Amino acid sequence: MNVPTGADRVLRLADFDTLLDALDYAAEGATGLTLHSLRGDVAEALTYADLKGQAQALAGRLLAQGFAPGDPVGLVAETDGDFIRAFFACQYAGLIPAPLPLPAPLGGREPYVAQIGRMLRSAAATGFIGPASILAWFETPADDFPKDLKFKGVLADLAESTGQALPTVTADSPCYLQFSSGSTRFPTGVLCTHRALMANARAITRDGLDVKPYDRAVSWLPLYHDMGLVGFLLSPLAVQMTVDLLPTGAFVRRPLLWLDIIGRNGATISYSPTFGYELCARRAERGVDGLDLSRWRVAGLGGDMVRIAPLIEFAEKFAAVGFDPKSYVISYGMAEATLALSMAPVGEGLAFETLDLERLERDSLAVETAGGPDAGPSRAFARCGPVLPDHELAVRGPDGEALPDRGVGRVYARGPSLMREYYRQPEETARVLSADGWLDTGDIGFLDRGEIILTGRAKDLIIINGRNIWPQDLEWTCEAEVEAIRSGDAAAFSVPVPGDAEDQVVVLVQARLNDPAAREALVAEIDRVLRQRHSVEAKIQLVGLHALPQTSSGKLSRSKAKANFLAGAYEPDGGRA
Repeated sequence: MNVPTGADRVLRLADFDTLLDALDYAAEGATGLTLHSLRGDVAEALTYADLKGQAQALAGRLLAQGFAPGDPVGLVAETDGDFIRAFFACQYAGLIPAPLPLPAPLGGREPYVAQIGRMLRSAAATGFIGPASILAWFETPADDFPKDLKFKGVLADLAESTGQALPTVTADSPCYLQFSSGSTRFPTGVLCTHRALMANARAITRDGLDVKPYDRAVSWLPLYHDMGLVGFLLSPLAVQMTVDLLPTGAFVRRPLLWLDIIGRNGATISYSPTFGYELCARRAERGVDGLDLSRWRVAGLGGDMVRIAPLIEFAEKFAAVGFDPKSYVISYGMAEATLALSMAPVGEGLAFETLDLERLERDSLAVETAGGPDAGPSRAFARCGPVLPDHELAVRGPDGEALPDRGVGRVYARGPSLMREYYRQPEETARVLSADGWLDTGDIGFLDRGEIILTGRAKDLIIINGRNIWPQDLEWTCEAEVEAIRSGDAAAFSVPVPGDAEDQVVVLVQARLNDPAAREALVAEIDRVLRQRHSVEAKIQLVGLHALPQTSSGKLSRSKAKANFLAGAYEPDGGRA
C-alpha cells in the first residue's frame, strides 16, 4: 500500500518546471496511486517510481509506432492504470494526450462513437488508445471518425521499442488537451502547457489547500474532466501525494463507497460537485455506521454552481461520524485556467450571501436580504474565496468597464495558469482571450472584499421583459417546493417565439408519474410555484426519466436540452403554455 504524502522525503509543493520533473522527484519516494475496482477493492497499487519506469518504456513504443513529438493522441480516460501509464508515456514521448470520456450511461453506442470521432478530429489526433472493452465499437466507426490514424488499439498492441531517444520537454511544451465538459457537438480542446499546469498546481497545493506532509486524497471524479485530471492526478503527483482513485461508475452505484474509502485510508482531501454530497446524504437514510470522516480536513466543492441547502444537510447527516462542516472549501475555476482561479480559505467552512433576486434581475446589483415571510424572492450564493496568488479576476459591465464591488457582470481572469489557446481554433481563441491576457470566462458574478461570488453562466441567462432570470433559480425552486421533483429533474431555458419580440421560458421536468390526472396536477403545481416565486409564465413540459442530457462530468446540459427541445426530441406530454 502506498504511504502518505511526504512521509519519506522533503515535501516539494509543485516547484518544478515540467510535469516530468515532478514525476522524477515523486519517483524517489514510496508514494503513488491506489486504483480501486467498481466494488471498492484495490485493483492496483501504482507507485510513482513504477509509473515513471513503465511510462518511459511505453514512450519508446509510441515512438516506434511512428508517432512524432507534437502529435496529439486521444486516450479514453478510464480510471485505471493503463490510462495513467498512457498519459505519462505521451509526456515522455513529447506527444499531446487528449483525455476522452467514457460512454455515458444509457447514452448508446452510435452517439458515443460519433462524439469521439468529433473530438479526435478537433484535436487532429494521430492515434486513439482505449480499453479493450469498447474498442470493438470502433471497428466500423462513424463516417466522421478519422481514418488515417497511426494507431488504434490498446497499449499492449503497440510496436516494440527500438531504442528511440526520448525528446526534451520544456516548460513551454504542450502538456495535454482538455475538452470542456459541454463540448460534444463542436468540441473545443484547451491546450495546456507544462508551465501553466505547474503554476496552477503550485497555487492550488501551496496557497489553496496548504498541503501537509500527512495529506492523502481520494477521488471518484472522471479523469477526462479537469477537476479529476488536474485536481486528483496531476496536482497530487506534483506534491508527491498518495491518491486513492475510485471509478466514477462505482460512486454512482454506491455513493457511500467514496466516504468509506476516505475513512478507511485516513484521507484528508477530497472534492465533489454539490450533487455528490447530495447523493450521499440521500443514501445516509440507510445508516452511516462504520464510516469515519474525522480526518477529512478539505471537503472541496467545484465543477458546478454550489447549492447550500444540500451541503448543510450532508453536514448534519454525517456529523455523527466525525464530519466537520468547517472542512468545506468552495473553489472556482475552469479548464481554460487549467483548473482553479479562486479558493475559499481552508478551515472556515461555507460562506454565502442571500441575495434579493428582484434587484439582481432588474438592476444587476447584489443586494443582501434577511429573507423571511414578507421578503421577496431570494437565493443563497456561495462565496468562492479570493483569487489565487499571481492571478487576477475582474468583473465588467456591458461596456467593458470594470464594475465596483457588488456590481454584477461578466467575469474575466488573467494569470500564469491560463491556456495557450483553443487548439487549432484561432478565431475562437481570439474571441475569449485578449491580447493583454484577459480571459472572458463566460461566467456572471460579482466581487466583494476581494472574493468572487458567481451567479450564473452568461450563455444560460434568460432575459424576459428586461429581467435577467437565472435558469438554475427556476430549476431549484421546482426541486425545493414541488415534492415530486428531485434534484436534477428540471431544465429551464428560453426559446424564440415566431412573431413575438420576447422569448418564451420553457421548463422541462422528468416525471415519475403515469396517471394522467396526477401529471396534470404536477404541471399545475409547477406553474403555480413559478408564477408565485418568480413571476414567470412558462411552458412546462413533462419528459421521461433520464431524458434530460448530462455533460461528461454528470452535470445537466441545458444547451443540449434546449437543442433537443427545438429539434422536437421531447413529445408534448402534459405540457402547458
